[in-house]
Amino acid sequence: MNTSNITLSEATPEDAEMVFKAIHAHRDDLRIWLPFVDQLKTVEDERMFLTSICEMPEKTRNTVYIIKVEDNFAGLVGYVNSDFVNHRTEIGYWLLPEFRGKGVMTYCVKYVCRIAVNERGMHRIQIRCATENIPSNHIPLRLGFELEGTERDGELLTGNRYTDINIYSILEEDVRNWSE
Repeated sequence: MNTSNITLSEATPEDAEMVFKAIHAHRDDLRIWLPFVDQLKTVEDERMFLTSICEMPEKTRNTVYIIKVEDNFAGLVGYVNSDFVNHRTEIGYWLLPEFRGKGVMTYCVKYVCRIAVNERGMHRIQIRCATENIPSNHIPLRLGFELEGTERDGELLTGNRYTDINIYSILEEDVRNWSE
């Protein structure tokens, strides 16, 4: 995979319309694993979400990154539930269907893991994936994350259906030992 055509930039409220339009156009696909999709009804909803993130101080912000492939919006990746006292964070991500299966998200998760360790001082990084979402589970496994266990009925999906969640983690030393 040619990663030179992938760019990441911090999401801002000005990106709200682009993100909303992409989600809205792929709503049926994305809502399967992303419960927030059904609550996102307008561009203003997305703008409020991005504004709430950007208003946080940079050092304690759960930064979200816009993913573009050849200048086309492809998805989001970012930090969730960061705990700066204990130096740990979680990474969440989603990708539009036409960009999946090409190594895009693996590259992006590796990129934000390096930022988490090298710039944000994180010691532990976690990824949570629905057990049935096989492509999403492949990303942490491909990057050397360790499966720690499964949280039973850990997330309520659309349709009032609970799903089990696999919990993966990687530590600072493992990220520092990655080769390019």
